[in-house]
Amino acid sequence: MTTLDDIRDTAREILADGKGILAADESTGTITKRLEAVGVESTEENRRRFRDLLFTTKDVEQRLGGVILYDETVRQDALDGTSMVETLRRRGIVPGIKVDEGAKDLAGFPGEKVTEDLDGLRERFAEYRELGLRFAKWRTVTSVSDTLPTATAIELNAHVQARYAALAQEAGLLPIVEPESIMDGDHGIDRSAEVTEQVLAATVDALRRQRVALEGVLVKTNMVVSGYAGPDQAGPDEVADRTLAVLHRTVPAAVPGVVFLSGGQDDAQANANLDAIARRGPQPWTMSFSYARALQGRPMATWAGAEENVAAAQDAFATRLQLTGAATRGDWSEDAERAAS
Repeated sequence: MTTLDDIRDTAREILADGKGILAADESTGTITKRLEAVGVESTEENRRRFRDLLFTTKDVEQRLGGVILYDETVRQDALDGTSMVETLRRRGIVPGIKVDEGAKDLAGFPGEKVTEDLDGLRERFAEYRELGLRFAKWRTVTSVSDTLPTATAIELNAHVQARYAALAQEAGLLPIVEPESIMDGDHGIDRSAEVTEQVLAATVDALRRQRVALEGVLVKTNMVVSGYAGPDQAGPDEVADRTLAVLHRTVPAAVPGVVFLSGGQDDAQANANLDAIARRGPQPWTMSFSYARALQGRPMATWAGAEENVAAAQDAFATRLQLTGAATRGDWSEDAERAAS
């Protein structure tokens, strides 16, 4: 029987030695858009080939402690006939699973979303444990504007995050809670910080009220950045200071790790901001990355569905991991990023 100590060990294993998490958990709809943007038809086989390319990149285990999978990928085999889950396990990478089914419109609250679908989650968790998965992830999204979010949307999504996390721990899985504040829009960094703090505080409060052991949770969150369409864009130092200030006010030291999503940032911006955060020295939590587009975008474009491009695409993926790993340690440089582009 899996204990809380086992769940804590999973968190430590994922983030050991400066490693981070690859978010390879795009829904079929999301990855279809990304594949079609590089001229690749989104068939099940092409999705399998691309994810196999990532997971079999040489020395990927030196930078990745965990990979978040989509349900389709969990049930697929790698190109050598080994299951995708076993392919990761053999390389010492902890496999996990995205279990939310996407954000939906919140009835009565225009412009806001709620992530539901808790029905049957206990049974799904039991199956995923049998398939060899050790952690899970649930994402909620919060719109940011002068008038949004409402307290109702924050409260509902925090409640759902906590219910999911409680069920995950019951099943012996490490829950990653991902309450993302969406930085689309023209708002300034003050508004970003205000909303991110409200969302994280509500989520942690809900976790406590629903008796989730904080020692067995990872928090995945956005960095506090200016709205992407805003006229004044905060630089890495300000992003780092504002992000850490919010985290210190909301995330207890009992939480073993905080991992950042890249969101709408480009590759260099995501790493510059992560590097600035790391340079501020040790924090109460292990801090790392859980990137999707910032790690996969360039390899996908390099591959473009062609078998002869696999080696070059894997080199591109290895480079992205190397640069992001350097940012996690505070060793990233703009020159190295530019040389790799």
